[in-house]
Amino acid sequence: QVQLVESGGGLVQAGGSLRLSCAASGRTFSSYVMGWFRQAPGKERELVAAISWSGVNTYYGDAVKGRFTISRDNAKKTVYLQMNRLKPEDTAVYSCAAKDYKLGLADYEYDYWGQGTQVTVSS
Repeated sequence: QVQLVESGGGLVQAGGSLRLSCAASGRTFSSYVMGWFRQAPGKERELVAAISWSGVNTYYGDAVKGRFTISRDNAKKTVYLQMNRLKPEDTAVYSCAAKDYKLGLADYEYDYWGQGTQVTVSS
């Protein structure tokens, strides 16, 4: 069992940066693949980025490549999402999620979810 708690969301101007954190409980955090998803009003939830248990393998959605960076610290049981050059279209609720084994791109593949944190980018 893994419990996830996100933090770091807020209001930022376009072009600015935010760093999201997702703190996990449970002894097996280091064995989980971690993902960041986002959902904007009226839109489907989408995968923003994912990272393997070791941190070696990562995935980024096309909309955030080159601007966002996912990382993890297994000793701290935390996964991060550094978001740079933010755009108004990045406005959404961002949630972290965990799954076993391989990187997954679909939300239904993830077993554990945080409550989400709001990110609002003003133009």
